[in-house]
Amino acid sequence: MSRVRTRPTRDDTCEKLFEAAAQVFENEGIGGASIEAIAAAAGFSRGAFYSNFKSKDELIIAMLEDHVEQSIRRNLDLLAKHNNLDDYLEALRTMDRSRQDPLGRSPLLHMEMILFVARAEKRRPELAKRLRARRKLVADIVETTLKKSGRNGALNAEWTGAVVLALEDGFRLHRLIDPETTPPDSFLRAITDLQRSMGLSPS
Repeated sequence: MSRVRTRPTRDDTCEKLFEAAAQVFENEGIGGASIEAIAAAAGFSRGAFYSNFKSKDELIIAMLEDHVEQSIRRNLDLLAKHNNLDDYLEALRTMDRSRQDPLGRSPLLHMEMILFVARAEKRRPELAKRLRARRKLVADIVETTLKKSGRNGALNAEWTGAVVLALEDGFRLHRLIDPETTPPDSFLRAITDLQRSMGLSPS
């Protein structure tokens, strides 16, 4: 009886390339990582890499896009399950981060890839699209939680989203530089403090 051989789907191949690229980037640096090394780490040929991506830059943009899409989906799923901001923040605090994509698990690599893309002016519009998507996510969360608390219109959701996102990125950088004075939950603690200072928390 012959065995049926199944070829991996494009999504499966991309996921393996993302994981392999993250490993190679962390070991060799983004600039020094070769397409051959990434393909080999994923268990693919060089041709298999080029069947999915035209270049290393295109792979990096795809990894950033995948990270943003997964973050949006994960946060919206949590928001749908929790009726108020306190419960939502607690769910974020206790979320299993080991199941996240490579950039979600490695803030340092995430930062390095953003800077790598930002160094080339022609790549910045792609990066700006991801930034705007993240801002919109936070703005939607702010707007939704305000409605649920009966405080609709109390804040400018878009501006608050930009402030919150800048706060998150800032604490992520501080955590990388000085983890001793920047606990892992610094961002969520700051959000809780802001929430209380604006009278949006029942506690």
